[in-house]
Amino acid sequence: MIRNRTALGSSSGHEVALDCIEAAIDAAAPETTTRTSVSLDEDTLCIGETTYNLSDYTDVVLVGGGKAAGGVTRALESILGESLTGGQIVVKQPADTTAVQSTVGDHPLPSERNIEATAAVLDILEEADEDTLVLFVLTGGASALLSAPAGDLTLDDLQATTDRLLDGGVPIDEINAVRKHLSGLKGGRVARRAAPATVVGLLLSDVVGNDLSTIGSGPSVPDETTYEDALSVFERHDLTPPSAVHDHLEAGVAGAVAETPFPDDPVFDRVTNYLVGDNAKALEAAATVARERGYEPLVLTSRLRGEAREVAKPLVATAEEAAATGTPVDPPAVLLAGGETTVTITGDGGQGGPNQELVLSGALEHDGDAVVAAVDTDGEDGSSDVAGAIADAATVSDHRWAREALLANDAGSYLSEAGATIETGPTGTNVNDVVVLVVPAADE
Repeated sequence: MIRNRTALGSSSGHEVALDCIEAAIDAAAPETTTRTSVSLDEDTLCIGETTYNLSDYTDVVLVGGGKAAGGVTRALESILGESLTGGQIVVKQPADTTAVQSTVGDHPLPSERNIEATAAVLDILEEADEDTLVLFVLTGGASALLSAPAGDLTLDDLQATTDRLLDGGVPIDEINAVRKHLSGLKGGRVARRAAPATVVGLLLSDVVGNDLSTIGSGPSVPDETTYEDALSVFERHDLTPPSAVHDHLEAGVAGAVAETPFPDDPVFDRVTNYLVGDNAKALEAAATVARERGYEPLVLTSRLRGEAREVAKPLVATAEEAAATGTPVDPPAVLLAGGETTVTITGDGGQGGPNQELVLSGALEHDGDAVVAAVDTDGEDGSSDVAGAIADAATVSDHRWAREALLANDAGSYLSEAGATIETGPTGTNVNDVVVLVVPAADE
């Protein structure tokens, strides 16, 4: 899985860290998570503890989008066979699907082909009736891939808005609050369009805390945010939206544009959403591998968030405490964390992403023998083409250059030169970031 693994160091700490990362990504594979949650017994579709009698429906269609939507769809096609009528998904990488049409879109910025493919999704939803079972697949990346500008908004409006929010280091839940109110699909509007069909949401979470209304901007989930909330995101982060976006949000605040459906809306009477995979499951798999390798694992959190370079500091401090006192875990140990950190671009926008900044910051701070590794499970750290990085204190031989790289948001250049970046290519999944700190025994 890690293409350049042989070049990333051969110490036991490096090997264990990379084993944990591979296990985490494997556990988050959409085919694996889907087959764990979904099965078919003759005409009875079982999802979790809920069953659906397929003979009650004239059509069973599958729609959705996201980086892992192709994998989920392939698994569902295999499970359902001829029971699946057809459908449409929007993905980032080509997906070998059969009954369902898959279209490649662009991410993280929406594009015209995203809009065209999403229009096909909307057509299927509009055609659904009370005899239709809609399987709605939603995974990380869907907020951009499923694009349907609301009202008179244009693609340029959506692109400019997304660009400003990402560059401003705005947390994903706030970005999605804005996206919901600029879309004809997000914020529960899939449920509104599909009614009175039965809708089954199958969600793979890339959101800290697994708030279903935030995953992919919650197309099949009730929305409790408002136009006023969306407008306040720009004010809170001192950002200026495009004028058309500002006018649209202001119109929503004034009641001139329909609000997203709230939890008591009857469009949700026949909608059920299921979480089929998340960051916690990835961390559990990493912990199992660490234990098999003779290390005591400790999952610190699956809700990591904040500025990447700052988040690194308490993590390495915890590793140092473990090495010095055996608290909170006795070495040899592996500390695990997951979530989604952010980067506020203050430099000229060099190479790298949140995980590379976290690793470089951690290696700079650390004065012990721990190994720090962090990756984005989708294989793309921020806008870079690497998954993340792995380092220890020895990796940072030039502290001045390393600190300058951090200040310039150019951690990737330093880590690439040091041979410390992790390359996986697109993994086909997305359950946020995984951070691994390997704390060796005192005699290692």
